[in-house]
Amino acid sequence: MNVKTVLILLVLALATIFALVCVLLTRGRAPSTCQHQPLEQDGVDDGQSLVFADLTPEELAQVVRYLQGNLGVPLVDASRAKPSDNCIASVDLQVPAKAEVLRFLDGGGARPPREALAVLYFGNQPEPNVTEYVVGPLPTPAYHRDVTVQKYGGKVPYHRRPVTGREYMDINALIQRELRKALRFLTVCCDSDGTDLAILTTAPRGFKSGDRATWFVLFHSLAGTGYYLSPVGLEVLVEHRDLHVSRWQLRQVFYNGQYFASMGHLEAAFLDNSLEVVRIENLQAEAGLGSMRPRRLPGPPAPLQYEPQGPRYHVRDNRVTFQGWSIAFGMNLYSGPRLFDIRYHGERIVYELSLQEALALYGSNCPGGMSTRYLDGSFGIGRFAYELVRGLDCPYTATYVDRHYLVESDTPKTNQNSLCIFEHDAALPLRRHFSDSQSFYYGGLRKNTLVIRAISTLINYDYIWDFMFHSSGAVEVRVHATGYISSSFFHGQGTDYGNRVGPHTLGTMHLHHVHYKVDLDVDGQLNSVETQDMGYKLMAEPWSMQNTIERLYLRRKRLEREDEAAFPLNAPMPRYISFASPNPNKWGHLRSYRIQISSFAGEHLPTSSSMERSISWGRYQLAVTRRKEEEPTSTSIYNQNDPWTPTIAFADFINNETITNEDLVAWISVGFLHVPHAEDVPNTVTVGNGVGFFLRPYNYFSEDPSVNSPDSIYFSSDQDAGVCGANPLACLPPTAACTPHLPPFRYGGFLNLSLAVPAGGL
Repeated sequence: MNVKTVLILLVLALATIFALVCVLLTRGRAPSTCQHQPLEQDGVDDGQSLVFADLTPEELAQVVRYLQGNLGVPLVDASRAKPSDNCIASVDLQVPAKAEVLRFLDGGGARPPREALAVLYFGNQPEPNVTEYVVGPLPTPAYHRDVTVQKYGGKVPYHRRPVTGREYMDINALIQRELRKALRFLTVCCDSDGTDLAILTTAPRGFKSGDRATWFVLFHSLAGTGYYLSPVGLEVLVEHRDLHVSRWQLRQVFYNGQYFASMGHLEAAFLDNSLEVVRIENLQAEAGLGSMRPRRLPGPPAPLQYEPQGPRYHVRDNRVTFQGWSIAFGMNLYSGPRLFDIRYHGERIVYELSLQEALALYGSNCPGGMSTRYLDGSFGIGRFAYELVRGLDCPYTATYVDRHYLVESDTPKTNQNSLCIFEHDAALPLRRHFSDSQSFYYGGLRKNTLVIRAISTLINYDYIWDFMFHSSGAVEVRVHATGYISSSFFHGQGTDYGNRVGPHTLGTMHLHHVHYKVDLDVDGQLNSVETQDMGYKLMAEPWSMQNTIERLYLRRKRLEREDEAAFPLNAPMPRYISFASPNPNKWGHLRSYRIQISSFAGEHLPTSSSMERSISWGRYQLAVTRRKEEEPTSTSIYNQNDPWTPTIAFADFINNETITNEDLVAWISVGFLHVPHAEDVPNTVTVGNGVGFFLRPYNYFSEDPSVNSPDSIYFSSDQDAGVCGANPLACLPPTAACTPHLPPFRYGGFLNLSLAVPAGGL
């Protein structure tokens, strides 16, 4: 072996060693952290959307200070105000008139003055009442005007006011005093002295206008678990209309199918053995029906959605943009999430998309359950939208936004991280085709949507509010219900009203109905309502006249008046209903957006009911009316406690006005009947319990706008689909080979919880 050969072998050996060292050094190295790429902005963010922005804590505090110094009456902090006091109940944004806003957004007009809407309870007056003031301009208020009569046609009677946390605390104290009159009964029946029982409100509060008498249902309270599944069979009726708390009285008692005039009468019946007592053991939390504690050790982490190069949407202030979409978002204290100025590629599609109300109507053979018709807006759908849990309520890497509010206190509160925004990969093609004839190719687009989400906890139920924006130009709105069912004590013919889900627990049947306002502006403010549906026509075959064929054809109709466009709940309605512009698309069809409802609502309360007008929006799955500034909402927070003389009755909005080439609003009801069953314990699941609607382009464009998506995929048989330049999916291994930056998990959702829990569970 000569020297040259030795040198060659040595070089080869060194090269081999070097290569092995490189492999060993890189094999254990973690992938690099994902790097965010600069995001191309969709249009110019000039702060115009701030005209819709919720009030800041500083603005809320300024309004309180102004009212305290300029009304000329003593104001008590609502957190400790008695019914006989004056107090500031709430402060929220006063949304400017649409005409003013559009002059500002589209016409170069002045920015509308920023104003607040303040609700005050005046109990310390000769004629107690509820008054609403518009206060402005912000941030330095200089004026206020009473808008109560303008909005409602008169003063709001004091008995219609929502129940405050302080009022619930005083009721709780009264009930506890009364329970002490039946301690021997409580010890035997409930293994309790009464102090450890949870007390849950019902609503409405009586049988006629002016009443304020509420049934309260008692449950075993188990720490760390839902008491809603543990009724003890005891319910009490409390009269609390009087301005003086000392005059409130317990009017009636219900236990296990029997009614008594007082707790003393109940105790007497127990002592003389004329009462059928069901002994209920006060269990530990782990043994209770409502425990959500994990029963198994954690397994491997679930799949994680993340953005390899950072979010592809942009959030600034109250505006989010994403692949042509632009949306201003906010949260009303009472009615919950609301969106404004929804645009796609610069064109406004929707001026306002807002939740209006959520109704839960129950059936039972117990007084509390059979009389319950919760109107959640009066309790505060937005107020009780608490912090979202990162990685469960929303994707871990979503953008989280704080919401600020002022209610029943002179001090603003913050529900941090209570709204989330994220891009969602549905793991489903939005569109695709595999061509296996003529030419061979594949084309498609993933179904990725922008999602804006909030979740409200209203007593036992958790409502998930979703607003989704698709690259096809469609808007999707959905609500899912989860949380605990409400229950009654199981006795007698209880199964006529639900299913037994525990030893003494009846899962009471109920319906959920949810109402939305959709102010569509399709290619301008002036729209008409067009319907289309199918029909069959028996005809002779043109090429064979002796034979016939059932020819499918399209029935088209324009709805001229509001009465034609009010479609009763659960009644047949045209399969295609669209808001149409007077302007045609490239193919000569009117540019339109279709309303497509997905719902399986229960039956509406009979119109013969004395309280039906307060929820008359529920008569219709869809009603189209002319937009009016004096009809901003379909309901009122005052309807809950006086449904017999509703402050706002939606049925009055429909008065057969013309709806051709007008500024129109679609009012949409969705919902479902829920008959609780064993699988609703401990919680109702979201599967099958989601309803909503779509707003879909219908001849609005000349083709599917998603063809312009940068995510589109196409490759043919004569291309190498594994080459990054030919197929973006082939680029994923190098571009997505990184680890996401996950912020530390923190949760502050238990902060700011008042002593009065949502909707008056005491």
